[in-house]
Amino acid sequence: MNSPPSPPVRVLIVDDDPIVRAHLGTILGVDPRITVVAQAHDGRAAVDAVHQHGPDLVLMDLRMPVLDGIGATQEITALPSPPIVVALTTFDADEYVLRALNAGARGFLLKSTPPEDLASLVRVAAQGHTVMSPEATRRLLSTAHAARTTRLDRATLVASLTDRETEVLTALAEGLTNGRIARRLFLSEATVKGHVSRLLEKLGCENRTQAGLLAHEAGLRQGPPHPA
Repeated sequence: MNSPPSPPVRVLIVDDDPIVRAHLGTILGVDPRITVVAQAHDGRAAVDAVHQHGPDLVLMDLRMPVLDGIGATQEITALPSPPIVVALTTFDADEYVLRALNAGARGFLLKSTPPEDLASLVRVAAQGHTVMSPEATRRLLSTAHAARTTRLDRATLVASLTDRETEVLTALAEGLTNGRIARRLFLSEATVKGHVSRLLEKLGCENRTQAGLLAHEAGLRQGPPHPA
């Protein structure tokens, strides 16, 4: 006795480009084993659509207004019974894909995936399997290695600082002004200004914002809450 056919995979398409949404909808709509239940133009609309339509799988663009795909993925995968999220990417979005995977995405597909492959990959993903575009995977592995190397280089730079310079850099990472840094460290503003100038030169940064970002990327911990 033959088992009854499985119900179609219910898919939500999320992309801020209406042409991309229409293209994906047309490709997936041809497959009788897939039903496109809704489309959304940004991450906030995607979260709302998940609540409204209860899809099995979300194809999630990553760079969008209002709420990007990273934030939307985090919100969706935190739901009690979340759908599977698969990131949609282009070759220039490698960093976003790594963040999407960390946020809970179960895989990623290139927007340029051939039509004959896209529907089958969506069905595979809906079964709980991880799907990854081979070309993007090679790029991601290379990017991840480069990122690890960069973090190590920045951590080495930070480790070369004196204790006082590290305290000042930590304060820059928190966005503190020279006045607040001076109050925290019981220094004069002129002394803080001198420390900041030397820090920028030592770290090869053009401004205090770059120095603060470098501190975050090097894993420097923030200090105690600054005074009001």
